[in-house]
Amino acid sequence: MQILTVKTLCSEAAVFSEVESQHSEPLLYGVTDGKAIGTYIEQKFRLYLKGKYEFLDGNSASGIDFPDLLVDVKVTSARQPQSSCPFKSARQKIFGLGYSLIIFVYDKVDDSINRTATLSILHTIYVDAERTADFQMTRGIRNILENQGNKDDLIAFIFDRNLPVEEIEASNIADEILENPPVQGFLTISNALQWRLQYSRVIERAGQEKGVVVVYRAIG
Repeated sequence: MQILTVKTLCSEAAVFSEVESQHSEPLLYGVTDGKAIGTYIEQKFRLYLKGKYEFLDGNSASGIDFPDLLVDVKVTSARQPQSSCPFKSARQKIFGLGYSLIIFVYDKVDDSINRTATLSILHTIYVDAERTADFQMTRGIRNILENQGNKDDLIAFIFDRNLPVEEIEASNIADEILENPPVQGFLTISNALQWRLQYSRVIERAGQEKGVVVVYRAIG
């Protein structure tokens, strides 16, 4: 068996997306729970890969689907392209989640005659780990640095954006930003006990920005 790589993961995700878009599934007929649909696609994709490749299975400790590749799978409806992810640190909003994403964006259509559902995969997008920070947060920070902003400016911005940190941590983050300025992220990340990730911008910019890659796109 071959070892799974990020490159083969993306190419297989494209094949899977096309095949799954043609599949009629009785188990999903009438199902509106996005989490259940997401679990269905994630498990089916993993089983598809297991027939061909060797890879480390994700678990609750790692928190991501392909820990050896540092890639997590996200599944979302095209009608409201968003999902949650574990909150580890406020720094994720500035420096990225710490892993890459493969995002399957689907449109579900129920067939009432045959009592089946079809998940048409409209977009499959790979977002490189360094591009998984918050768009507005990173844009604001980069603008401050380009305009000769200093540590005080960065701390003020961090608190203006309601980043969930105390003063000492904000000071530490500002020092880190000055030493290691973040690249532009493309997610929208809402503050919560779990991060809420929104993908509209990723869908719009896929293929136009470095690190935001179109893996598959439905024609028409």
